[in-house]
Amino acid sequence: MTNRKVAVVTGGAQGIGKAICARFLREGWAVAAGDIDFAAARETAAELRTAGELLPIRVDVAEESDVKELLRRARSRFGRIDALVNNAGIMNGKPLARMTLAEWNRVIGTNLTGAFLCAKHAAPELAKRRGAIINISSTRALMSEAGTEAYSASKGGILALTHALAVSLGPRVRVNCILPGWIETSEWKKSSRRHAAKLSRADHAQHPCGRVGTPEDIAALAWFLAGAEAGFITGAGYVVDGGMTRKMIYV
Repeated sequence: MTNRKVAVVTGGAQGIGKAICARFLREGWAVAAGDIDFAAARETAAELRTAGELLPIRVDVAEESDVKELLRRARSRFGRIDALVNNAGIMNGKPLARMTLAEWNRVIGTNLTGAFLCAKHAAPELAKRRGAIINISSTRALMSEAGTEAYSASKGGILALTHALAVSLGPRVRVNCILPGWIETSEWKKSSRRHAAKLSRADHAQHPCGRVGTPEDIAALAWFLAGAEAGFITGAGYVVDGGMTRKMIYV
């Protein structure tokens, strides 16, 4: 049992999820990082060991039994859960005509059903702590490129799931959503896939704020939404994209 606050972060081994884990650890929280890539999760735990206590757990969030075990182990280790960050997600960019039903279902199952399952089974513990759920959606919930039907549908679903959960679980659990835009994660991958970011001046310049986003940008907002200062915020969706979805583009 710990007096520290505890966050469960899915997809916590790499990318945005890893940065969220790092931020919560830095703020004095303990973290259970669930990921389907357990080797990457263990590597992240080792890399962040000086920042605080991170428990790596293998989980396929599309499987209800895995989700239950993730939450059971987190509570068993730390004695409480104060925040859930539904970050786990995959993408399949196949053209519509080539995408199979199984591939569609896998994306929806991981990205959307996974968030539902984690929220459902974490809710009783979060309610005890007046905790928070932070869902990671995407600006693909609002705009698309070709070949992103499953991903965009799942991320749009997460945005809608957020306000539904906020109404169902309030007032004891707050539920909010972050919609990241272009976030460069190259340096936040597991070591076998990690590489320096390759961004051009044009990549940065097309953003109204003048740069491509970083995982830390999303982690900062996730941590804020989990805390007491966000106590009057629920059911909200926050676009974090350097202004790109507000930019009119003419060809």
